[in-house]
Amino acid sequence: MNYRRLKDLPEDLLPRERLHQLGVQSLSNKELLAILLRTGTKGENVLELAERILTEAGGLIGLARLSVYELTQVHGIGPAKAAQVKAALELGKRSVCSDPITRPVINSPADVADLVMEEMRVLDREHFRIMHLSTRNNVLGVSPVSVGSLNSSIVHPRECFKEAIRRNANTIILLHNHPSGDPAPSREDLDITKRLAEGGKILGIEILDHVIIGDKRYVSLKEQGII
Repeated sequence: MNYRRLKDLPEDLLPRERLHQLGVQSLSNKELLAILLRTGTKGENVLELAERILTEAGGLIGLARLSVYELTQVHGIGPAKAAQVKAALELGKRSVCSDPITRPVINSPADVADLVMEEMRVLDREHFRIMHLSTRNNVLGVSPVSVGSLNSSIVHPRECFKEAIRRNANTIILLHNHPSGDPAPSREDLDITKRLAEGGKILGIEILDHVIIGDKRYVSLKEQGII
């Protein structure tokens, strides 16, 4: 007998029941995804569907990398389920910096990389972002600036410092990824860093570092003595 709907599964298999009884941390990635999907497909229950999706996507990192459109191309995921999955993944990312009590503290470039590596290393285009820090180096938030190859026309000081001023940030850290996986800085990276550092001095907002994210590797321009 095939159980298509989540509620039709035997009680000992119900991810929701296991969540209530044992806690959310006890659930596997497959079970968490099944709760979001709620229903399976013809001939495939929801747990089987969740397992197949994770396998085809290459795990959670691969799933996070898929766009909404790409998700809808996976058999068993329509527009509604694709939206639910993407919304859940986005909430998870935003929750990292949302709680003032549990905001991460940055003490080194490694702390920066640990915070953003898993998300940014899988992006297929260059994303330039600003990490805002308090006087105690707590992360106040991370704001997007541009998407695409870095150049002075798309990374404008006005856009970089606008959010920092609004958040009353003491210092900021520049962030961007290299889709190639190699985090070695380019000439454009160095030029942008210099230009923004000069702008920060005028505004009284120090640029603490520029961290470039590769595939499980990173480069800190501060560690390299460039900042």
